[in-house]
Amino acid sequence: MTIAAILKHKGDDVTTIAPTATVAEVAAVLAEQRIGALPVVDRADQLLGIISERDVIRALAANGPAALQMLAGQLMTRTLRVATRSTTVEQAMTLMTASRFRHLPVIEGGVLVGIVSIGDVVKARILQTEHEVDSLKAYVAGVA
Repeated sequence: MTIAAILKHKGDDVTTIAPTATVAEVAAVLAEQRIGALPVVDRADQLLGIISERDVIRALAANGPAALQMLAGQLMTRTLRVATRSTTVEQAMTLMTASRFRHLPVIEGGVLVGIVSIGDVVKARILQTEHEVDSLKAYVAGVA
């Protein structure tokens, strides 16, 4: 199974934010959309980084209420790992687990086409495993 299958089910709409948005604005969008991270894009929709709930919490812990006026561009993770639609679920899971992040932007031709979370990847892997088990059961039942 590939990331394309996840995006087909989940959809490819991606909520993004500008690097000039304040942390207060980031927090409001995260809460409103019920998501854990936002890709940070410039005016040409080029991916610059990603800002997550963890980034917001760390900024608040380090800076107190002043963190709310900091900018997404100041706090975002700039060095990104990305996937393509052809990335397998196993590859994405391995990358996310090894690098300890929970949101993976999906890029095709230099354009942001989606984002998957660790929850999306785990759910896809569980469904894949269930399908394999059902196929094996059917095979064994048919052979016996």
